[in-house]
Amino acid sequence: MIVLKNVSLLRGVKPVLNQANATIHPGEKVGLIGRNGAGKSSLFSLLTGRLHADAGDFEIPPSWLQPGGMAEVAQNMPETDDPATEFVLQGDGRLMKARQDLLDAEAADDGNAIGEAHAALAEAGHFDAPARAQALLLGLGFKLEQTMAPVNSFSGGWRMRLQLARALMCPAQLMLLDEPTNHLDLDALVWLEAWLQRYEGTLLIISHDREFLDAITKVTLHLDDGKLTRYTGGYTAFESMRAERMLQQQAAFNKQQDKIAHLNKFIARFKAKASKAKQAQSRVKALERMEKLAPVLTASDFQFTFPEPACLPNPMLSLKELACGYFIDGQEPLTIVSNINRSVLPGQRIGILGANGQGKSTVVKTLAHMNRPISGEITEGKGLSIGYFAQQELDVLRMDEGPLQHMIRLAREVGPQGREQELRDFLGRFQFSGDMVNQPIGQFSGGEKARLVLALVVWQRPNLLLLDEPTNHLDLTTREALSMALNEFEGTVMLVSHDRALLRETCDEFWLVAHGEVSTFDGDLDDYQRWLQTQAKEAAQAARAARDAERAANSAAKAAPPVAAAPVKVDATPSANNSRDDRKAQAQARQRVAEQAKPLKAELKKIDERMATATQEQDQINQSLLDGSLNGSQHAELGKRLKSLTDEMETLENRWLELTDAIEQLSSAG
Repeated sequence: MIVLKNVSLLRGVKPVLNQANATIHPGEKVGLIGRNGAGKSSLFSLLTGRLHADAGDFEIPPSWLQPGGMAEVAQNMPETDDPATEFVLQGDGRLMKARQDLLDAEAADDGNAIGEAHAALAEAGHFDAPARAQALLLGLGFKLEQTMAPVNSFSGGWRMRLQLARALMCPAQLMLLDEPTNHLDLDALVWLEAWLQRYEGTLLIISHDREFLDAITKVTLHLDDGKLTRYTGGYTAFESMRAERMLQQQAAFNKQQDKIAHLNKFIARFKAKASKAKQAQSRVKALERMEKLAPVLTASDFQFTFPEPACLPNPMLSLKELACGYFIDGQEPLTIVSNINRSVLPGQRIGILGANGQGKSTVVKTLAHMNRPISGEITEGKGLSIGYFAQQELDVLRMDEGPLQHMIRLAREVGPQGREQELRDFLGRFQFSGDMVNQPIGQFSGGEKARLVLALVVWQRPNLLLLDEPTNHLDLTTREALSMALNEFEGTVMLVSHDRALLRETCDEFWLVAHGEVSTFDGDLDDYQRWLQTQAKEAAQAARAARDAERAANSAAKAAPPVAAAPVKVDATPSANNSRDDRKAQAQARQRVAEQAKPLKAELKKIDERMATATQEQDQINQSLLDGSLNGSQHAELGKRLKSLTDEMETLENRWLELTDAIEQLSSAG
């Protein structure tokens, strides 16, 4: 059991916890919520022992602090050539200790210790551990071929998935998960929900995904103004109970204000009268003894709206034979999604679905003029004004500049125009005020950067919103404000998000990006989740069938008796003619397969070349960033380029796997 009694915790001079109290029982699944900067991650650091309380009592079972007793997702990017499966296995502290004990026992030639180490290995599940590690990786979206790839070969988002798998591998009594869904697409998110529902230990989750919290947690801890308040139930139950508690607090505050006014009135009227002086003095003492209640200040004070669009062209966009992808220096362009023939109309609310690496962001970037089309046409309606929210803030923010500098440049170069005081007032609506408007963006939290990107979008008065994962760093109240603003927006919304609540609340139709195409998904979000599960089952069945067929073929080859060679007389019999016909048919089939595989192999060669070039450029940029000779602007530009290369590499990796699978299938069919 975890117990906090009057715990105070400071980070610098800022109080994170102020005489906070909470109790968490073994086996409970708890959602830890609060606005950005409230101190949720600091509380996790207190639980792990990285921070120590400045006052109060904090209790946690000692066994939970032992190796393997607690699991959490490391936030650093791993740098290792270990295969992905081995990296995940290393998250099981008990298994790693048993392995090391065996090595030490064998080195000492200690028979008893060797026997004990083997028993410990068996108890830790040594023999099926690789299979369990690979099951975690497959559930989080990795392909079977990727489970043995070196960790360094993966891009940043995939390395964070590896860190998550590593944490899940640990059979811990306490698991701490800080925003585990940020780098997941919907299919991996649904799988993680099911896994955590089966987890039997004590679980604390920091998340801003309300549906994720509702699916898993049975207790909610709300961190607000340094205090922890416990609610029974998931996030939806918390909202309802907190609203009721706030109404009660407000009623008590109003009642107390009436009583204070009455006492003050009595004191003012009778303190000068000798006959009433004693009663007046008692009223003064009563007023001094009264514990003053604070007025209710809600965390949802932040609200914003999109201004009414100046016009609504019809259609907004017309896409004809559009192909999206990347232009590779000195080589043929790499196409990710092609044959897009669609119109985007005023007032549409389009959710864009698809697994990571299929091309959702590539399509959005092309429509937002961030990428050039590979081919085809994009016809924009007269008066079209696009508001683009980039998944990575480096695409639109300069880390060495402050919010006011961003607004001044935006007003000057894009519009609408505005005086500096107007821009300051506007930033204040997005909670950027005082000295903060000149503070470098690089010092901001992820939530603050996302809020600034929102401000930049809103100022432009768009009539078409292209939003690529806008909620990744937003807290729940800011997500709620975004949802309300989108529902009141009169223009068109195209949204890429893994936040199911936002998709449900704002979108009424869906596009599916898969297998290099964009199609209409005929159904709602629940239908999409069922479709994902069906796809996963079919893929697993196909993989099992292929393995079974391979085993059967190998067994038959081993069991077949050797056949002695005998002279064969060849004559012009029908069987000989049939044999020649069979060979001819086989040759024709092989030729067809070769023709079908030729363009795939050509594209594969281009990808290999591009990946080599991109890797070399990444190495050069990393070296430049390390040498310390760059100014702030150069550092920011190289950071943007590095992020662009990382995104491109992730897309290339996924396409490489698709092509190799397709070529292997063609070869098997031939």
